[in-house]
Amino acid sequence: MDLGIRGKVAMVAAGSKGLGRAAALALAAEGCAVSICGRGAEALSATQKALEALDVPALAMAADVSSAEDLVRWHQATEAALGPVDILITNTGGPKAATFDHLSDEDWAAGVDTTLMNVVRMTRLVLPGMRAKRWGRIVHITSLVAKQPYPLLTISSTLRAGLSALTRTLALETAKDGITVNALLPGHIMTDRQTHLAEVKSKAEGITVAEHFARQAAAIPVGRIGEPQEVGAVIAFLCSAPASYLTGQSLLVDGGLVQGTF
Repeated sequence: MDLGIRGKVAMVAAGSKGLGRAAALALAAEGCAVSICGRGAEALSATQKALEALDVPALAMAADVSSAEDLVRWHQATEAALGPVDILITNTGGPKAATFDHLSDEDWAAGVDTTLMNVVRMTRLVLPGMRAKRWGRIVHITSLVAKQPYPLLTISSTLRAGLSALTRTLALETAKDGITVNALLPGHIMTDRQTHLAEVKSKAEGITVAEHFARQAAAIPVGRIGEPQEVGAVIAFLCSAPASYLTGQSLLVDGGLVQGTF
């Protein structure tokens, strides 16, 4: 299936590892020029080489998505090197994992800044150019806790639900401009974040990390933990030309784990 996005310019936040890397590679495989940012020089270099191996223009830049100044610098560098941005994939690290009683005002403030406000800032940077071209795709990578909150992820559950609301309101505002805005809610996907959470949870439960992963997989209807490339494939479709009538959605990619109707 031709996704119709060859030659489009994509910015993928935190794109050197995990779900961001999977999204960047999926878009590059469809012929997009891809700009990624990240904090680790080694991972950035490796992912840039992987992107270039797909024969597309690629930019890898050291930047922290929690820094407003870094985001501006990354956006400017992307447009200078690759051209106006057509596709934005927002991707952020998860906030502190703790139950409500163990969270301070500072933890909440940090979570808002690093999980919500950086998404607002990235979106604000690309919207004028997308509106001028009357075409754009924005996908927010969030989490299944937006629909199924989890006590250990109190801040994340709260803010991810807020991002779903932002997704819907922005989709309503930009639909007339040819821009779609969707959120992708991954379930248990084998990433560094997943490993970190497994370590936290297994310690709390008094079991090994391996035992935790086994229990986790058994609770998922498809019987396994997901792979990053499976998320990347869905992101590429959301950014495609055929997906032009799909906007304002918060789409679960979770192996059937969340069983609510809506």
